[in-house]
Amino acid sequence: MISTNQLKNGNHIEVDGVVFKVLETQHVKPGKGAAFVRSKLRRASDGNVIEKTFRAGEKFRPVHTEARAMQYLYEDGADAHFMDGQSFEQLAIPLDKVQSALRFILANDTVQILFIDDQPADIQLPASVELTIAHTEPGLRGDTASGGGDKPATLETGAEIRVPLFINVGERVKVQTETGAYMSRA
Repeated sequence: MISTNQLKNGNHIEVDGVVFKVLETQHVKPGKGAAFVRSKLRRASDGNVIEKTFRAGEKFRPVHTEARAMQYLYEDGADAHFMDGQSFEQLAIPLDKVQSALRFILANDTVQILFIDDQPADIQLPASVELTIAHTEPGLRGDTASGGGDKPATLETGAEIRVPLFINVGERVKVQTETGAYMSRA
């Protein structure tokens, strides 16, 4: 069992039969009354974020998590298919669980698949990825790096992002995976 004073960001715990990932914890010791822990948790099944307060010393079942490197093969409309590079075993994950992560993954890329209690749950993306711009409108004459403004662009994976006016088709850009925001040229 894991206690509230052992909670750390990134841990997975089971609360009332549901698996959550701990995003934030704050231990509060009021001047009057018992101590408690405020936490922000993300439900592993659907990604919803909730805030929950626990009494100090409350115990939870720790959840076994493991990240395995797997190669992304393709999606067929219902599932995303991955292959283990060691055993060549193939795995299908429902598309609704991993749709947002697939925006930044190309076919044959190696990604980390998070397994919770030996069941595939999510794709762990790096903080940023480098991708090529597949389509964007040309910038107007006089647009410069300091000129401000942005325009829509389509990445080679099909994801839509906003880029500065000076970015052109074929350039590689660095994109933050959590927000989908342009960071810099690669």
